[in-house]
Amino acid sequence: MDLEGDGAAPPIDCMRRDARGGWAAELQLRFAPRHGKTVLAHRRHVGPLLVQRPFYPEGPVCHVYLLHPPGGVVAGDKLAIGIDAANDSAALVTTPAAGKFYRSAGPIAQQSVALRVADGATLEWLPQETIFYQGARVISNVHIELGSGARFIGWDIVALGRPAAGEGFASGELRLNLKISQALQPFFLERSILDQEAFMAPWGLNGHPAFGLLVATPSSVENLEAVRELIGDQPERGVTRIGDMLICRGRDMRADRLRSFFQQVWAHVRHDVVGRKACAPRIWAT
Repeated sequence: MDLEGDGAAPPIDCMRRDARGGWAAELQLRFAPRHGKTVLAHRRHVGPLLVQRPFYPEGPVCHVYLLHPPGGVVAGDKLAIGIDAANDSAALVTTPAAGKFYRSAGPIAQQSVALRVADGATLEWLPQETIFYQGARVISNVHIELGSGARFIGWDIVALGRPAAGEGFASGELRLNLKISQALQPFFLERSILDQEAFMAPWGLNGHPAFGLLVATPSSVENLEAVRELIGDQPERGVTRIGDMLICRGRDMRADRLRSFFQQVWAHVRHDVVGRKACAPRIWAT
């Protein structure tokens, strides 16, 4: 279904159950420039993945909130998200709340995210944290494909267990795969397997239930120095630069504190990376 940017969301289609009994949900979005602003030119969804109408708190940039009405993913579920930013478009995508993956004694839950940013386009992928409950078994694949001259800021924030309830990650397994391509060439690959050993080991998370990664491109040496200054002597924070891509990492005992840190990094580098001052989505303040 093709819709103009300010159109109402289409009705939810019937959810599809796969052969192993899980629910399959899919969301496809395409942003394009029209009449001096970026619009949501195409959206299609199957199952409980959808978006609200776009917001324009900073003029031509399209802000979109991705929704998952069930509020959580259980064993065997599959989520697939695809976002295309066409030439000269500018979009920011976030979520109104944390995502949740519940424990499973059976099938593995799966999530795939494919982000494609065309030449000269700008995309900011800034979802709130994803909570993986103790006992969760999940495979997550994220592929970010950047065209020449594409501008991108994105983060992934993970929270393990329920620390406030005294729950860590004593069981379960996460397979987290990230691939970033630039001009059709692999640029950054990362594969992580997280289980009880990796959660507790000094070479792993050392008992920290929250960790995350932020990338921004194109970045400058000045951006790198600004983030280093922001980090100061804070423990469990780090930043580097590979080519023109800024890569910032962190781990913490609290996911909200890590999210706040990444929001500060985003605010520091956004003007240089995407050409606009920080304009936080309203949903972050609720």
